[in-house]
Amino acid sequence: MSALQPHVLHIGLVVNPLAGLGGSLALKGSDGDELRRRVGTLDAEHRARTAGRVARALQPLVAAAAQLRFSTWGGPMGEDCLRELGLQCSVLGKPGEGLSAAADTRLAVAALLADGAEIILFAGGDGTARDIFDVVGERLPVLGIPAGVKMHSGVFAISPEAAGELMLELIRGGLVGLRAQEVRDIDEEAFRHDVVRSRFYGEMLVPGEGRYLQHTKVGGRESGELVAADIAAWFVEQQEPGRTYLIGPGSTTAAIMAALDLPNTLLGVDVVRDGSVLATDADETALLAILAEAPAAATIVVTAIGGQGHIFGRGNQQFSADVIRKVGLENLMIVAAKSKIAALQGRPLLVDTNDPGLDRQLSGLHQVITGYDDRILYRIATGESALPP
Repeated sequence: MSALQPHVLHIGLVVNPLAGLGGSLALKGSDGDELRRRVGTLDAEHRARTAGRVARALQPLVAAAAQLRFSTWGGPMGEDCLRELGLQCSVLGKPGEGLSAAADTRLAVAALLADGAEIILFAGGDGTARDIFDVVGERLPVLGIPAGVKMHSGVFAISPEAAGELMLELIRGGLVGLRAQEVRDIDEEAFRHDVVRSRFYGEMLVPGEGRYLQHTKVGGRESGELVAADIAAWFVEQQEPGRTYLIGPGSTTAAIMAALDLPNTLLGVDVVRDGSVLATDADETALLAILAEAPAAATIVVTAIGGQGHIFGRGNQQFSADVIRKVGLENLMIVAAKSKIAALQGRPLLVDTNDPGLDRQLSGLHQVITGYDDRILYRIATGESALPP
């Protein structure tokens, strides 16, 4: 008898305890020295504003605590909020003496990345988002609990409660979209003189509630052929010169080969670089030989087996543990229609590489390309033997 190992979502929490305090002081924001000089004049209720909003976001997660793991920064930068709700956490460090600053946020986020957090949940405003962007870029999904005065960036949930519900959707295995959103900030000094001067800093990946079958085609149902064509068109535009692509079996990946106008082995692995086929129906030995001589990085492109959800270990054992490690776990591209993922009914995608250590490394949240420039964030997990009754 076997059972799926429950996925434990690793959330990295960062709180800017000063976020939003400048609003009540009519400072048009919470950056700068003026707030730091005046924060001591605020009563306890005002100073607890951000903590209260974090509690509203985290409250829905208390019942799902067994499926969560939190890493955070000490004291008011996350630890206090989690302890107050009875949520266990790993405290990776703490801010210095006195009021926290942007440097504390950046230091905390760097530690969360090193600790393997799968998503950064942060409370603050545009200034906090900017500090996180400086460390994260597009390497990891983030989600903002709106707590600042200025929130022009697209990385925030519409409310604290919405942030909590979105985390629950990730735990449940729902289809949660993933998109790049702008990080912007207003020049507070100019704003205080009634001049709106917004600056674009970059983009971060943000999960968004993706409704099932978001793209409605063919009588309101998602067409597998049309979605595969959309994925293929996106792939063709995203190819990188010199990169080696190992295209796994399946009808969705076959659509990619068709869009490239290249011959395809429907049930095998084909290797492509710069518009040419390097190998067809390649076995593990051939793949390793090609990778050894590749001039640049490589990408494995796989799809999920309908009904089962396996992405490795069923029909594509050519992608051995050695091949996957040689390519690198960061260079895995999963392509699948939302209807195929929805059919799993919340069950995770599965890996069975015959290397338990690698399977554990592959487990967690991963992007899945579900259309043209359309992606969701979905779980990968491994099976393990159930304990005897």
